[in-house]
Amino acid sequence: MSNFNRNEQLKALHKKRKAITQEKVDKAIQRLIKAQKPINFNSVANESGLTKATLYNNKDIRERIETLRHQQSQVPTPSQVKREMDENNKDAIIASLKRKIKRLEEENKELREKVKINYADIYKQI
Repeated sequence: MSNFNRNEQLKALHKKRKAITQEKVDKAIQRLIKAQKPINFNSVANESGLTKATLYNNKDIRERIETLRHQQSQVPTPSQVKREMDENNKDAIIASLKRKIKRLEEENKELREKVKINYADIYKQI
């Protein structure tokens, strides 16, 4: 037992725990990215099973989460993209609907004329 050095054992244990924590965070972030969920301290803490304090206190993890959170805020969400597309395509949609209305009105007018002719034929037969 003379070879037992408490400081070295504590350093090794600390290094091992730090590696396990880093691995949990990496896997949690990968799952969040695959699920297209927002990356923030709450979501990473919930997904990894670690406390938020652990995430905030570890400088490397904190910087990574803040960077990813900032990157996600820069990318437009699908609803924002859809809204922009709707605004850009609004005039084209309106023009298309106007053409459809005009075509249906003409068709309706033709059908009314045919109905008048058919009523006239029926009236002549009576």
